Amino acid sequence: MSSIPLEGAVSAAWPEAHTPEAAEALPLEFADQEQSIAITGFWMFLVTDLLIFASLFAAYAVYRPMIASGPSAQQLFHLGPTLLETLLLLTSSFTVGLVVWSMRRGHRRAMVGWMVITLLLGAGFVATELHEFFGDVALGASWHTSAFLSAFFLLVGTHGLHVTFGILWALALLIQVARKGINSITARKIYTFSLYWHFLDIIWVFILSIVYLGGKIG
Repeated sequence: MSSIPLEGAVSAAWPEAHTPEAAEALPLEFADQEQSIAITGFWMFLVTDLLIFASLFAAYAVYRPMIASGPSAQQLFHLGPTLLETLLLLTSSFTVGLVVWSMRRGHRRAMVGWMVITLLLGAGFVATELHEFFGDVALGASWHTSAFLSAFFLLVGTHGLHVTFGILWALALLIQVARKGINSITARKIYTFSLYWHFLDIIWVFILSIVYLGGKIG
């Protein structure tokens, strides 16, 4: 049985259309084969992160009825701050899309401007969530009050930490773009950041539906 050289296998995976001319027609982050493979690897990271959140959602579903002497979800949750958080985060999902759109067209100033707006919206989300958490704790509803609250703070807090990490990541990207400009490497990093940010938006929609709205209805 004849073996296929590794170089030939790689070439087969990348069609003949992957020529310099074809690469110019691709978005900058996909034009380089190495950077494109790195994006695929980041998708695998998001899958593992999805499994973490799935486990936290499952734990919340199990412990939600176990309120002990603390408040129930219906008594604790107020939709006003939650809807504000939703507005901020979903708007930031739109602005991060404009970040990628501007980057692909080489509009560096516009890209930086939309990234700053995305960061401000994300910071507003985190600040609103922290205000909500501190308010709950001030009312005696802390993470050790009941199993329900432990699961709630763990799930929502983990998402908030992810958003905080995303803000720090975006700040680092802005520094890299200021130093190196928009090239295949920085473009790939900005694109993967946008994937990460959209992922957090999707997770928040599930938190809004299952935790907050489900808590008020149930």
